[in-house]
Amino acid sequence: MPVFDYDPPERFVAGAVGQPGARAFFLQARAKGRLTTVGLEKFQVAALAERLDELLDEVLRMSGGTAQVPAIAPADLTDNGPLDLPIDAEFRVGTMALGWDPEASQVVIEAQEITDEDDEDAPEPAVLRVRVSAGVARAFTKRAQALVAAGRPPCPLCGQPLDAEGHICVRLNGYRASQGVRERAERANRRGPGRGRGGACRRRVSPP
Repeated sequence: MPVFDYDPPERFVAGAVGQPGARAFFLQARAKGRLTTVGLEKFQVAALAERLDELLDEVLRMSGGTAQVPAIAPADLTDNGPLDLPIDAEFRVGTMALGWDPEASQVVIEAQEITDEDDEDAPEPAVLRVRVSAGVARAFTKRAQALVAAGRPPCPLCGQPLDAEGHICVRLNGYRASQGVRERAERANRRGPGRGRGGACRRRVSPP
């Protein structure tokens, strides 16, 4: 079982390549000339970010506020840079696990290779194991949440994600919403919820 161990990494981020609606998502760790990239799904990135925040909040609560855990991501740990090249995935992630090491005040993140459970002769799955400080974990979460949110804009009629060519909208009785609908949704999203006439949020909650 190959284990890609980073304790700690110089950089640990989630990133994506491709256009909204057709993006490929990755986790990437780098340290001392080593670079490990693993592929995963968008929902896994979202779940990891959510569980990390929950873990850190729980550690902070259980310590009575004395743990070395920032409540929000420290500004000096912000990382908005692109993924490092080359983006060659070692494996695709199946399961993930989180833990807290109280002695080192570190979060331990393990991403395990997806396996065929029915294949008894399959080799042991590979694992990416990363140990990071609570501040780095908060920064990872903030970037991951922004990454997930930067996908396709919602249809202003039904709220479902819009592809570049539109989509089959249930509010249009199965007809395809046009590119013009997508452009209006993007403009509404830039204005923010409820701003201006015809905003995406306003239309989405109106009756059919």
